[in-house]
Amino acid sequence: MTTMPALFVSHGSPMLALSDEPAGRFFDALGPSLPRPDAILLASAHFETEVPTLGAVQQPETIHDFHGFPEPLYQVRYPATGAPGLARLVAERIAAAGLPVAIDDKRGLDHGAWVPLRRMYPAADIPVATLSIQPHLDPAHHYAVGQALRGLREEGVMVLASGSLTHNLRALDWRGGPDAPVSGWARVFIDWVAAAVDEGRTEDLLNYRRLAPEAVKNHPADEHFLPFFVALGAGDLPGRRLHASVTMGALAMDAYSF
Repeated sequence: MTTMPALFVSHGSPMLALSDEPAGRFFDALGPSLPRPDAILLASAHFETEVPTLGAVQQPETIHDFHGFPEPLYQVRYPATGAPGLARLVAERIAAAGLPVAIDDKRGLDHGAWVPLRRMYPAADIPVATLSIQPHLDPAHHYAVGQALRGLREEGVMVLASGSLTHNLRALDWRGGPDAPVSGWARVFIDWVAAAVDEGRTEDLLNYRRLAPEAVKNHPADEHFLPFFVALGAGDLPGRRLHASVTMGALAMDAYSF
């Protein structure tokens, strides 16, 4: 069986589900370029819990967890079947790693999940289980969760982590829009992460808030970067950057494969 990748993707604005932009076109090409998984385990920055929690729903609803966007976006549905069996298997493996874990039998797909999935697999024909993040815990915790998932990749399961390489929404260039020049503080952080991944510097990445230039400026809170460490733990370094683009001057849409 082909070993599945562990991926980190930046999901951007919910409008990515409908808009024509570099990151959207990247997602359109990404799904067909990868080995087809039997199932997807998706860790989303918008699924926040106290302990690692698996969404185990047979038919997860499409959650429109945002406000103020055009009406057509609220009509979008992503009708993938769930993977409750996979969710329970993953819960067992996280528990075996000595970490607390829980099951949620009601959780649907938030936009951190369905936006990239809709572009990658528009037929919605691959079962999906979801995994939460713990915004009060550090990158090392999420890396440990990812390590507990490594064996899934040998079993036909893609580990897909969805967040954002940078996420300071207050500092975006809303006036400049999608084509605004990239700010210097975002660029130095983006380049630092790319170099650390390419050079296999796991410890530096885990300590990014202390070591990376402009780390706190790019992530005032790091919930949108925490899925990166789940993918990092589930895969191997050095990794490969699959996509790099920036919208509104500072929202980096980078994607990595480990």
